Amino acid sequence: MRRSTSSTHRSRILRTRSVPALAALTAGVLLAGCSAAGMAGSSSDSGDKGATAVKVGLVYSRSGPLAAYGKQYLDGFTAGLAYATHGTGAVDGHKIVVTEQDDAGDPAKAVAAAKTLIGKGTHIIAGTTDSGVSLQLAPLAAQNKVLYIAGPAATDALTGVNAYTFRSGRQSYQDILTAGTLLGDSKGKKVTVLSQNSAFGQANVAAVKQVLGGQGATVDSVLAPPSAGDLTPFAQQVKSKKPDLVFVAWAGASAPALWTALDQQGVVTSTKVVTGLAGIASYPLFGAAGSKVSFLAHYFPGAAHTAVETAMLDGITKAGGTPDLFSPDGFTAAQMIVHAVQSGSADDATAMAKSLEGWSFQGPKGDEQIRAADHALLQPMFTAKLTGTGAAAKPELISRLPMDAVTPPARQMAG
Repeated sequence: MRRSTSSTHRSRILRTRSVPALAALTAGVLLAGCSAAGMAGSSSDSGDKGATAVKVGLVYSRSGPLAAYGKQYLDGFTAGLAYATHGTGAVDGHKIVVTEQDDAGDPAKAVAAAKTLIGKGTHIIAGTTDSGVSLQLAPLAAQNKVLYIAGPAATDALTGVNAYTFRSGRQSYQDILTAGTLLGDSKGKKVTVLSQNSAFGQANVAAVKQVLGGQGATVDSVLAPPSAGDLTPFAQQVKSKKPDLVFVAWAGASAPALWTALDQQGVVTSTKVVTGLAGIASYPLFGAAGSKVSFLAHYFPGAAHTAVETAMLDGITKAGGTPDLFSPDGFTAAQMIVHAVQSGSADDATAMAKSLEGWSFQGPKGDEQIRAADHALLQPMFTAKLTGTGAAAKPELISRLPMDAVTPPARQMAG
C-alpha cells in the first residue's frame, strides 16, 4: 500500500514489537481461553489461512473540537490491537493494516473519507467520535456491506440501525440508567434536568423522560440559553422546584460558572445532583462543587480493576499516552475487529458481523456482550465522586454496575 503524505491521511502496518506488560498477562488469560478475553491466537499457533491483509479504516477526530477524545480512542485502539494479537499485529497470518483519516468532527469529511477507504478495498471502518458523524456513516456501511464499529458516539439511534453497524462504547440510555441508580426507586420522585436550550439539551430532557419517567418519576426541566452569562437565575429555578434529583447535562466554556452558581445557591447541598464524569481535563472545572456532586461514569482509569484494564493502562502509558475517558472505546474496537477476522472472515463483512452477534468477552471495563438482536454493547457502568479540587481533583469509585443492571431495551433491527 502506498503511503499518503496528506496531513489528514496516514497509513501504517502494525508490526511485531516488544510489549512486556502484555506478554506477562498472556499466560493467565490463556488459561481462561482466548475467546473469553477477546484475544486471538498468533499466526504461529493457528495456521496461515493466506496472505490477505485486513484493511481497517479509522475515521476519527484527529483535529477539531473533539480531538482530545479522538486521541484517547486512538491510544486505546493501538494498545488493544497489540493486546488482542499478542503484539503481532496479525490474526491467523492476516496482517492488520490500519489507515487513519481525520474527520475533524465534520460529517461530510467523514463520509468522503469512508468512501475513499471503501473504494480502496477497506472492509472495516471504525473510530467515530461524534454522534452526528456516526449517523452518516452507518447507512454508508450498510449500502457498501462493510463492517462499521462506532466508538465514543453515544447516540441511541445507532443501536439496531442496520446489520453492519456496531459500537465499541456506551450509549446514552446506559448513562441515564446509571444516573437512575443514584436516585434509587424512581417511582413518585421528582427529577429536574438542567441543560442548555439547544438540540443537545432537549435530547437529554427527552432521554431522561423516556428512561426515568418510564420508571415512574416526574421529569421537568430548566433550560438556559446557550449564550447565558449569568447562570444564577437558573440555579435558583432549579432549587425552587425542590427536586429529588437534578440531572445536569452541560456543554461548553460556561461549565465552571454553572457549577459555581449551583454551589452558591445551595443546590448541590439541598438535593442529589448528578452529571456525567468527563475526561481528566474536566475535573478541575467543578471547583468547590465537585465533592458534592454524584457522577455517572462510562469509565475513568482504575475504575474496573480487571486484568484487561491493566493491560490497556500499561499499553497506553508505555507508548507515551495517558489513559482517559474513551480509552476503552478504542481498545474494545480492536478486540472486536480481531474477533471478527478470526471467527468470521478476513474479507467478508457479512461474516464478520455475524461472528460479533452474541459475542461475550472480557473488555477493559469487565464482562461485555454484543446483543445479537440490535448490536447494543452491554457493558458495566460506574458511579463516582470527586475528591480534592483544582489540579488535585480525582475520581473515587462509588459502585460498579454490571451490564445487566444498565441494559437498554432491545430494538428491532432497522435494516
